[in-house]
Amino acid sequence: MVYHIIYDGNCNLCATFTQLLAKFDQGNIFDYIPMQDQAILRQFNITPEDFEMGMILIDGDDIEKRWQGSDAAEEIVNLLPLGQAFIIAYRSLPGMKWLGDKSYEQVRDNRYNWFGRRDNTYPSPYPFGCNERSNSAVSN
Repeated sequence: MVYHIIYDGNCNLCATFTQLLAKFDQGNIFDYIPMQDQAILRQFNITPEDFEMGMILIDGDDIEKRWQGSDAAEEIVNLLPLGQAFIIAYRSLPGMKWLGDKSYEQVRDNRYNWFGRRDNTYPSPYPFGCNERSNSAVSN
């Protein structure tokens, strides 16, 4: 099971999130593609405009299966060990999904102002292609 996380490699918050997740997961579930890598994104038919709604999670076994924005964040947590229990509890609380979606939108739209912008794109230690199965799902 490999999932591709497309993140903003120039965003300090996004890079920190990617670093923490990569350290925890160690490439077992996820590999990472900065949205600035247009060559790889073209393999998934993703344009810069597609990224305006936030990070994207792609199922490496079925690249048509995608989540974006707060839905991607929730699915990432859901895929982690014990994450499913957290997501079930989160979704069962009235109004939490709405609050989470609105909070994600605010952070997404203000990420550079609130957390700063990196001078260089952050490269994950587990880039796209670090797992052979991740390349087999994309047809060139």
